[in-house]
Amino acid sequence: MTTLGVGLIGSGFMGRTNAETVAKYLKHAKLTAIAGGSRAEAIAQEYGIAAEADVHALLGRRDIDVVMISTPHAAHAEQAIAAANAGKHILLDKPMATSVADCDRILAAVEKARVRLMIMFGQRFRDCNIEAHRLVHNGTIGQVTMIQEMQLAVGGLASLPPWQSLAENVGILVGHGVHNIDRIRWITGAEIRTVSAQVQSDPQSGVELSSMVLMQLTNGAMATLWASWSVASPAFPHTNSRALIVGTQGNLDLDAYGELALGRGKEWSVAAVQPPIDWAGQGALSPVRMEAYRRQHQEFIDSVLEDRSPSVTGEDGRAAVAVAEAAYRSAAEGRVIQLLP
Repeated sequence: MTTLGVGLIGSGFMGRTNAETVAKYLKHAKLTAIAGGSRAEAIAQEYGIAAEADVHALLGRRDIDVVMISTPHAAHAEQAIAAANAGKHILLDKPMATSVADCDRILAAVEKARVRLMIMFGQRFRDCNIEAHRLVHNGTIGQVTMIQEMQLAVGGLASLPPWQSLAENVGILVGHGVHNIDRIRWITGAEIRTVSAQVQSDPQSGVELSSMVLMQLTNGAMATLWASWSVASPAFPHTNSRALIVGTQGNLDLDAYGELALGRGKEWSVAAVQPPIDWAGQGALSPVRMEAYRRQHQEFIDSVLEDRSPSVTGEDGRAAVAVAEAAYRSAAEGRVIQLLP
């Protein structure tokens, strides 16, 4: 089978993750070159690949078939469009862009160039989320009626890369809470019809730090999302990526980094366990952490080789950004925003 040449755009935390994934975990993919960011040269040396002077030089290489983009959010649109225009297939980090308008520009460029686009919603590839999706779709808990999503962290903007403090990258909801928005859509199979929200922003930068969002789904269910990087220490246990899912015949208590509990017949049982990441020992490149990226990135490579749509599409990326954008608008205007009739 053909081996695809892979170019990386971005050399931060996720750029290093992409390099490790391609170099050590993927089939039919060869790590070829990297561009962008202050650590590109170091990553190139570590993995024995080329470091290009800029993104356009990387996109001009004929030995690169696909690119993986993990850069500051505000750069996604122009870089993805440039990649599509160069005929490269694209694995694009979340959020797809910082506005629906930019998502639409990316989609138009991808369609015109006839290249594949997949969005990095890595939560879809973690064990407990996969099992929760299966249990909902096989009817184990009946019809989903309510969901409470949480993504809570301490440390504020100081605990994040400096570029996330720039207003152009918008805030926590569009940058991180999109994972939870996508999980609501993916697990239920429904779209989000209406959005109402309140937000709190960093007083110096104006960057949104905390959001509470109320949503109505097209299947009649309702959902809430509490996303914040401004929780006082210590953080609440098991809220890094948690969802409480209520069905007509049972419930799910989902901790994406711990256990998935199934409640049926007045009893709780453990339905799945996500092995813990060894942050203190093996660190960010722990094989446990890398497994979700192996699954995600391999799905992208396979979709290109098989000439099919990937399991996470550009339309999925756009839908999550549309909800976040609606939440910001709702908070600013003090009203419910209707996305769908």
